[in-house]
Amino acid sequence: MSERLIETYLDALVAGDWDTFAGCLADDGFTRIGPFGDVKATKAEYVTFLSDLMPTLPGYAMDVTRVTYSGSLAFAELSETVEVDGTPLRTPECLTFELSEGGSRIRRVEVFTQTRHAAS
Repeated sequence: MSERLIETYLDALVAGDWDTFAGCLADDGFTRIGPFGDVKATKAEYVTFLSDLMPTLPGYAMDVTRVTYSGSLAFAELSETVEVDGTPLRTPECLTFELSEGGSRIRRVEVFTQTRHAAS
């Protein structure tokens, strides 16, 4: 298993290094499930989605709290921040990863976000 596969994936995402990012993903059998149940069923579709989206996010930042590996699974606890109407909006998340045999690539990514409720 690549000891820093998830960290490399996250660093490449933030840096907009799409070649390195794509290199972290399995060529065949890749799936990404987003926080709203949206599915990107191929590596190419996912890379295109993020490479188009990320440059449009004002004030984007990611703060990684921890990455944990457990066999063929990995988990990243992090927060993403984007500006909405000029105000930073921080969203805590957990990403789960299913790794390929040998752990050299990511086969599946699922994104889970915390829901924020309006103060009463």
